[in-house]
Amino acid sequence: MADNITSFVFLFALMLLVGVFTTKFSARLGLPSLVLFLFVGMLLNEFIYFENVELTQFIGIMALIIILFEGGTQTKWNNMRPVLAPAGVLATVGVLLTSVITGFAAYYILDLTMLEGMLFGAIVGSTDAAAVFSVLGSKNINKRLTATLEAESGTNDPMAVFLTVAFIEMIKVPETTIWSAVGDFFIQMGLGLIFGLLFGRLSVLLINKIRLDVSGMYPLLALGSAVLTYGVTDSLGGSGFLAVYVMAVLVGNSDLMHKFSIVRFNEGFAWMMQIIMFIFLGMLVFPSDLLTVGWQGVLLAIILMFVARPVATFLCMIFFKHSVKEQIFLSWTGLKGAVPIVLATYPLISEVENGYIIFNAVFFVVLISALVQGSTLSPLATKLGLTEDGTDFDPSGFEMIPLGNTDSEIIKLPIGKKAPVVHSTLIDITLPSDTLVVGIVREEELITPGGTTSIEAGDTLFVLSEKEKRSKVREVFLGKKAKKEKPKKKKWWDIFGRKKD
Repeated sequence: MADNITSFVFLFALMLLVGVFTTKFSARLGLPSLVLFLFVGMLLNEFIYFENVELTQFIGIMALIIILFEGGTQTKWNNMRPVLAPAGVLATVGVLLTSVITGFAAYYILDLTMLEGMLFGAIVGSTDAAAVFSVLGSKNINKRLTATLEAESGTNDPMAVFLTVAFIEMIKVPETTIWSAVGDFFIQMGLGLIFGLLFGRLSVLLINKIRLDVSGMYPLLALGSAVLTYGVTDSLGGSGFLAVYVMAVLVGNSDLMHKFSIVRFNEGFAWMMQIIMFIFLGMLVFPSDLLTVGWQGVLLAIILMFVARPVATFLCMIFFKHSVKEQIFLSWTGLKGAVPIVLATYPLISEVENGYIIFNAVFFVVLISALVQGSTLSPLATKLGLTEDGTDFDPSGFEMIPLGNTDSEIIKLPIGKKAPVVHSTLIDITLPSDTLVVGIVREEELITPGGTTSIEAGDTLFVLSEKEKRSKVREVFLGKKAKKEKPKKKKWWDIFGRKKD
């Protein structure tokens, strides 16, 4: 027993260390790190026999909750709001069209039944957010396009999950009708949205109001709220993934105490879960099994990348004002990652007749998509002229770092091009009493501020002030008017809590 525990501890350490070092190689190669993580898992499978699908699915779902929460907290609502319509269409109609086109191809190429073909299409229909943005790296894609990608990739997983579960249900229970499935879809999406907003408001109130003796507990409190959001929503028949993402966007765009530590903790934890998840998924696959669907997987990947996703994207964008170049880039960002492989475990657990054929084909398609699209996304963005400077104000970067149990805090302020203090010296800025600029970060260098220090666009300021003067500090540096603290007429939604400065 002791030897087994020691072996597991050694394996866990090996997975983490190998995963961390492979991210360095993936960045240099311009590939999503998931590719190397999967290869590490496949390599380990040559030495350690592993076939626990249920455990892998559980790890995958937990990892996706954490990844969605981390991604949602860093989504910029002010940029996302104008593109909700096109992103929403891509995340629903786009996934449906991609799934149907790919499903017909799988029906003929893999010699499946029609429902099994559609099941395959549903599994590979969504775009993986973590894979897309890990490849883009430091590239600054224009804001509207970036926001569209963030919103689509963050909200299209529920559609893929719904389609996957619906087709499995129709395969296992032939009496199931498409109309009952459609009804379930609207119920799941509606409950996901409602519970996401509810738990988001409650989480912000809880984090800002509760006083914990150990500041390191706040990231765990936020993460626990995300997991609870998924659990409650899913148990009541809603889309847990959608609820987590909506909850995370609301949390990430609120004035949140301990936001800095919450974001940093979740960033590292999300990477750890990605490493573990992809390695476990890779351990489910034997290279010899992939060869059995070799040419079929290549052909399906080509159809998915060059036919299904582009057709779906261009059809969805007909009524929106995205340029042809933006549509081309959006059609090429259908990068596959964790979600398709996790969903591919559903047919295995449900004992669908051709479940292993579907799983191996999905794995093959994900690898090809990651290798081909992953290595060309960043150069394509540059080639199409879709990059720009990234010095505009980032509202999600507004952070408050509390100083113990005192009434003071350090406020982190990213300065955009339109901030009223740009090109002003500190001596010329009228600050609230007992407020001090304690540091300026410019181009990754720390500047010790003095009276003659000039503030430039792209700077990040660290301002020491009292908590009650937070709104005034925001107004001075960012041009945001402070809210008047006066009673307001209560409305029904006030039960969820209202954000206060």
